[in-house]
Amino acid sequence: MRQQVLAANWKMYKTLEEGRAFAQEFLPLLADNAAEVIICPPLTLLGELRQQFTGSRVKLGVQNIYWENEGAYTGEISAAQAADSGATYCLTGHSERRQHFGETAATVALKAAAALKAGLVPIVCVGETLPERESGQTLALLHDDVIASLSGIAPQANLIIAYEPVWAIGTGKVATPQDAEEAIAHLRASVAEIWGEMAQKLRILYGGSVKPDNIAALLNCENIDGALVGGASLNAQSFAAIVNAAK
Repeated sequence: MRQQVLAANWKMYKTLEEGRAFAQEFLPLLADNAAEVIICPPLTLLGELRQQFTGSRVKLGVQNIYWENEGAYTGEISAAQAADSGATYCLTGHSERRQHFGETAATVALKAAAALKAGLVPIVCVGETLPERESGQTLALLHDDVIASLSGIAPQANLIIAYEPVWAIGTGKVATPQDAEEAIAHLRASVAEIWGEMAQKLRILYGGSVKPDNIAALLNCENIDGALVGGASLNAQSFAAIVNAAK
């Protein structure tokens, strides 16, 4: 059985004091299950949360990296810098990065490769917009995007994929468990075309308006190995409830 993963993406939220308060409230709420727990805070909180979560099962990630090791790239951080600061995971290709900052599957592949080289686990995000879903393009788009986003990366289990239908992110809308399972099973079959049997070991998450009241149904699906959580991860009690729903 693939280990379930519950990952929080805090986006551009929380001050240092708010992050510290979250950690102190969150840790006592965690049940003793086998799920992997990841929080991807703003970079400014990484050092504080590293201290708060030392000795716990909670791991940290960053929301973005650049693919070069170093250089004159103002405002960017490298995978090695992220790892040195306490991160062990890295989001790559989140839909908001694609929408607002022009990321493409090609740059996502470069970032994922850089993350792996530095010892980070990349969480590679793919997903369709509402017009793409309504026009029947979802499965074809996911197939092409995931293959392009893994271009040049050797088959391995030390990588996570997150399926995030763009129309469900921050909207309150959520794909039905059946829709999410269909999309994620299709992603797994698509990866199998280039990675063979390794695709069965790959963990694929669902992301898009995940909440305590819908997480159990999602986790009960055969191919859904966890969730990438946005808004509901900002509250310690709601994120703890999501994590505690894991098997």
